[in-house]
Amino acid sequence: MSLDKPVGIVLVSHSAAVATAVAELARGLAGGGDAVPVAAAGGTEGGGVGTSAELIAAAAAAVDRGAGVALLADLGSSVLTVKALIAEGDELPEGARLVDAPFVEGAVAAVVTAATGADLDAVEAAAGEAYGYRKV
Repeated sequence: MSLDKPVGIVLVSHSAAVATAVAELARGLAGGGDAVPVAAAGGTEGGGVGTSAELIAAAAAAVDRGAGVALLADLGSSVLTVKALIAEGDELPEGARLVDAPFVEGAVAAVVTAATGADLDAVEAAAGEAYGYRKV
């Protein structure tokens, strides 16, 4: 792929504030540009804690540039909601995929990798490798 058609990234959290903060962090660590479309899909439509299939689908549509969409979810029902949307088959853009990765580290790795023009497989692999990041 290339930066003409970057992989889109959607960060799905139970909290709008968490999803937005992780998106800002990942963008900042990737150089702060808008080369990679990143969207936060956190909380419910009413601003509460939870997960919204509608917000996730809208975020995925907003970041889709034709190279696939990587969805990273924080836990529990956010994962289940993304899985249900993928299973339905018509709610998310073609090429949308749930990425098994830690939420913060995986988001940073995904955005940094997508910023290089990498394809969806490489973005998914980089995000998943974040499970191995050691802190001590």
